Amino acid sequence: MKKKKLWIWIGSIVGVLVLGLAAMFTFGMFNKNEKVSGDEWNDMGVTVQKASEQELVESILVTGEIVPESEQKVFLDPEKGVISEYKVTENQAVKAGDPLFVYDSSKLEVELSRAKRENELIQSRGKTELSQISELNKRLADMNKKIETQKTSPVTTDSEGVEGTGEPVEPQVTQDDLNQLSNEKIQLEMQYENTKAEIASASEQISEITARQKEMTVVSKIDGIIVKVNQNIAKTETGSSEPVVHIISSQPYKVIGTMSEFDAVKIKQGQAVVVRPKVFKEREWKGVVESVSHFPNESGGGGEEFGGGMGGGSVTMYPFKVAITDDTTELRQGFHVSLEIKIGGDEKHLVVPHMAVVDQEGMSVVYVMVDGKLESRKVEKGAMNDEFVEITKGVDLGELVVITPNEGMHDGMEVASFDEVE
Repeated sequence: MKKKKLWIWIGSIVGVLVLGLAAMFTFGMFNKNEKVSGDEWNDMGVTVQKASEQELVESILVTGEIVPESEQKVFLDPEKGVISEYKVTENQAVKAGDPLFVYDSSKLEVELSRAKRENELIQSRGKTELSQISELNKRLADMNKKIETQKTSPVTTDSEGVEGTGEPVEPQVTQDDLNQLSNEKIQLEMQYENTKAEIASASEQISEITARQKEMTVVSKIDGIIVKVNQNIAKTETGSSEPVVHIISSQPYKVIGTMSEFDAVKIKQGQAVVVRPKVFKEREWKGVVESVSHFPNESGGGGEEFGGGMGGGSVTMYPFKVAITDDTTELRQGFHVSLEIKIGGDEKHLVVPHMAVVDQEGMSVVYVMVDGKLESRKVEKGAMNDEFVEITKGVDLGELVVITPNEGMHDGMEVASFDEVE
């Protein structure tokens, strides 16, 4: 009898449990669209964040190499002969205009001496011709004066019928005498014109030889440091592929490199750059983008392959240059560096976190909490960085946007409680 009662009691308990589970299941099925408890939302990880205005700063990482601001490589010129003297040594600082080395100019010195002697002779001849022309001008003036006197003074004769006044008679000056002297002057003037042309030609020759002689001294075109002086370069008809003197600029170093077409379209002149040399751990230098070429490098592409959403294929690489604004005395030419280029940040945008935006049937959607309920909003996106995306349409500043959306959410769903993050 006692055993029978025990089994009845156990059966009653099992029945109650079954009825309870069935009731809970039925209640859940008919109320899935009703308000969800705070605990259930927390279990689902529901978190909201206000749509805010922020500067969308994006960092692009590229690599490059440190190079001097400029450099000068001076090669041997076979037409100038051999080098007679070197004026600099390696690691020496030079200024623009300082002599580097001198070609043997002994032949030019002989030519210059000869040209100067010839010029002196021509100059002397020219002075003589000018003196003769001046003397002829005086004689012509005297003749003209005498002719005028003869016209105004009567001629007298003595008792024997000789013209005159009894005093010695001066020879008469005729027009033929005047014409002959004028012709002599004209001929001498023409001769002097030729002499002047010879003087000009001789002066030009002296100037040309002097210029050539000056070019025999090769000078630095930049302020810099002598990297290499090669005194053992053999003279050939075509010169040499190695420079005689190599100079690098003493101006602050710069960074050159190449970046992909995807980065090149985002980079603009003047954007801030952080330069991190690989040889100096945890140290960085500031810089700015100086230029990004509109033309690809000589190879056209960097040989990099992009797969996935980009569809594969090579990417074109574009040269860039970065000016280092900090002191570069500790840096050296050839150092390899990583560069972090900051883009954007010029103005603020209305943004939400990337994870708040979901794709529904090809549309970008966010869930906004309004008066305890969710609103499904179709939005339009704009600029973005690694964390945030700009919303140009669909969300207002300060609205609470769900940043942990899931498939169970729908328009009009009530929210009992939530977690808000800053």
